[in-house]
Amino acid sequence: MSKTATITEARVLEALKTVMDPELGKDLVTLNMIRNIVIEGSNVKFSLILTTMACPLKKELETNAVNAVKGIPGVSEVLIETGAQVPTAKKLPDKAPIPGVKNTIAVASGKGGVGKSTVSVNLALALARTGARVGLLDTDVYGPSVPMMMGLHEPLMATPEEKLIPHEKFGLKLVSVGFMIDEETPLIWRGPLVMQLVKQFLMGVEWGELDYLVIDLPPGTGDVQLTLVQTIPLTGAVVVTTPQDVALIDARRAIKMFNEVKVPILGIVENMSFFVCPHCNGTTEIFSRGGGEKTSERYHVPLLGKIPIDISIREGGDSGKPIVESSPDSKLSQAFMTIAGAVASRISVIDLT
Repeated sequence: MSKTATITEARVLEALKTVMDPELGKDLVTLNMIRNIVIEGSNVKFSLILTTMACPLKKELETNAVNAVKGIPGVSEVLIETGAQVPTAKKLPDKAPIPGVKNTIAVASGKGGVGKSTVSVNLALALARTGARVGLLDTDVYGPSVPMMMGLHEPLMATPEEKLIPHEKFGLKLVSVGFMIDEETPLIWRGPLVMQLVKQFLMGVEWGELDYLVIDLPPGTGDVQLTLVQTIPLTGAVVVTTPQDVALIDARRAIKMFNEVKVPILGIVENMSFFVCPHCNGTTEIFSRGGGEKTSERYHVPLLGKIPIDISIREGGDSGKPIVESSPDSKLSQAFMTIAGAVASRISVIDLT
């Protein structure tokens, strides 16, 4: 009997059961990450399906899977094709989800002025660059900034069934109250009308099929946040802060609010973390240091990443072409890509369907 006769699909699966995903704590076969096994003589080919192409363990998992199969007697070559299939988180509150939307990510801050919308826009773009289908919902009804940051000022249209049709730009589907009013017109509405509008944005939009809907919240812990958590099952929240104490105090309030309503905290993003001098490359921590780490340790939530103060981030938001779109290979964009990968990985750790 030749050596190749011992190479079977069962042997391949048995070998791959020894490869663990350290984040999910289970082996690749149990997690249904191994697909399409093909055996041709002494060659083995299979697909590795990750929960996101932004998985920080991608290279490690690929290497370990190939080595495991190469350990089977008679195998001479292993070919691996890596793809991604974004899961839908389960064990969420018993509310009706947005049709077609797998995961909803709230981006929040305890106070204004910390760059929450900048993080929301670039996080959404970074997730889309991994190949995911992504929407961005701007629920900051009193100060919508997504239209300017995305360079769009056209009114929203509706379907015959009176569902709003999102705009599309840079691979994102976009909805904002800023598309419904003139940019210089203030929205002077009381709480009940604001809550009604937020519900319309959540359930009255033709979002289609999305892997992630990033929801840019207004600062604080008011009507919009309450309406959001009461209306849909949120997959998790990202809290944006800056390093100084006053911002951190408010960020901690936001964390406690989400904890009270049982929304998982995906992590903290520390924005305006430091300034790198363009002339000498020296680093200055303008707004203090270590605040994100302290909050992360205190509330047992991950620090997803730090974003520096940089004029190109501001210029991108003002010009309607955010940094992840305008300079995708820059260090700044890579910082947002790292955060997106961490967010996607955190979502994959939540119990999967």
